[in-house]
Amino acid sequence: MTDEELKALEKEVKKLKRISAEKASELHDLVEDRLPAAYDDIPVIAQTTYDACKAWADANARLQAALSEVAS
Repeated sequence: MTDEELKALEKEVKKLKRISAEKASELHDLVEDRLPAAYDDIPVIAQTTYDACKAWADANARLQAALSEVAS
């Protein structure tokens, strides 16, 4: 992996981490401020939070693998 590819992957991981934190904040706001009245929103917000966290975890795993490869 080239330095440019590694930097792009690091940037992607940071972006996905920010997005997952934003989605987690939305979920937190739902729990703290809008339940029980907004209970119908739980599945959608939970799924988008899960998807965002999964995307970050997958990208982070790729980054860690690439960093291990570079270190070898």
